Amino acid sequence: MGLVVLVSGGIDSTVISLLAVRNGIETHPLFIDYGQLCVEPEWSACLYVHRKHKLPTPVRMGLGGFGKTIPSGLTDSSKDLVREAFLPCRNLLFTICGASYAYSRNVDCVALGLLAESEAIFPDQTRVFLERAEEAVHAATGRAIRVVAPLLAINKAAVLAIAKKLGVAGTYSCHRGTAVPCGQCISCLERIRASKLTS
Repeated sequence: MGLVVLVSGGIDSTVISLLAVRNGIETHPLFIDYGQLCVEPEWSACLYVHRKHKLPTPVRMGLGGFGKTIPSGLTDSSKDLVREAFLPCRNLLFTICGASYAYSRNVDCVALGLLAESEAIFPDQTRVFLERAEEAVHAATGRAIRVVAPLLAINKAAVLAIAKKLGVAGTYSCHRGTAVPCGQCISCLERIRASKLTS
């Protein structure tokens, strides 16, 4: 069984990829440039962690016009990075791209880096979203391509603990895109809180 992993250079997708490989699953990493402020640091981290852990080289898909046309705090520096962080249909876009790539590679599964629903703040971070996205993919392709979130049962603190055991380092997950993580965006705050629980 093959697996398209939607990778970002962050800790969640890196853990998914490493666990998949350790379980004998062939991975096909796909990085999506959707116009995010942090695209270049994410891409650099993505390439680094895949080289470091001897994972397949990620493929980069350019969809920068999405973020320019549908602005949010993730794609427009004039917007609030936290209060205006929601980018509608972002995970649906990822799913469609991942499923299309899976179809082209004759792969039957796509993985997103969603965590425990108890930590979800947007509607596209839930089990219901995954189920409906999978139904839509099947309707659009005529093929049974599974849409999964391997980390959906655990929180960020648990992911950090797994990452430590796997020796993960060099990831990047700040939405602002600065060389030094801002410590203020949703992604940074999530990691800071989780780090305190694991220390």
